[in-house]
Amino acid sequence: MKTLEASQLSTQSLGTLARQIPGATGVFHRYRLDFCCKGEQHLGVVLQEKQLDAETILNELQQLLQRPEAGVNWQGQGASTLINHILKNYHDVHRIQVPELIRLAQRVERVHATHPQCPEGLAEHLMTLLQELESHMLKEEQILFPLLLSQNTWPNGPIQVMRMEHTQHGEALEETRRLTQQGQLPEGACNTWRALYLGLAALERDLMDHIHLENNILFSGLA
Repeated sequence: MKTLEASQLSTQSLGTLARQIPGATGVFHRYRLDFCCKGEQHLGVVLQEKQLDAETILNELQQLLQRPEAGVNWQGQGASTLINHILKNYHDVHRIQVPELIRLAQRVERVHATHPQCPEGLAEHLMTLLQELESHMLKEEQILFPLLLSQNTWPNGPIQVMRMEHTQHGEALEETRRLTQQGQLPEGACNTWRALYLGLAALERDLMDHIHLENNILFSGLA
């Protein structure tokens, strides 16, 4: 994507920008713009709805267009390369990070049960998320990814199921934000509480990047 005017960027979908501008996902993360599950939304519409500083965000994206080395452009890398990247950097990572977050959440809820900002119910919510993620990833590993690599009939049915489950993962992230009051730590929070919220922020970033690579690149036949 060549340098575009701000008005042209505004008419592009979040998914398109995330896919075509290396480094754009970092900008979207900072401003909490959902480029994975809601990647079909146009940037200008989202910025207006969220009442964000459009000029600043558009300038950041235009700067990235002038520095394409800011990130990896997965478009055209090939399905095999992208799938291996997803397995190593997301599937394997989620299987480590979510159980640890559950452990931290259980400790915070137990030790700080009487604190008004205690994220009550977070551990249980994360256990449900882990079960859903594990089921989802197994279906990709055992069914969908082999179908994509076989280069036979395009598996529209399984892809639609995965997209639907991605939307559910996005809803789970929203519930995590609600339970943690948008990740706002209380004054004097202990190290465990701090580690928990730091880990949750990393999980959200990783999961959104994971879904973006699948929804907007791999499942679109662009890899």
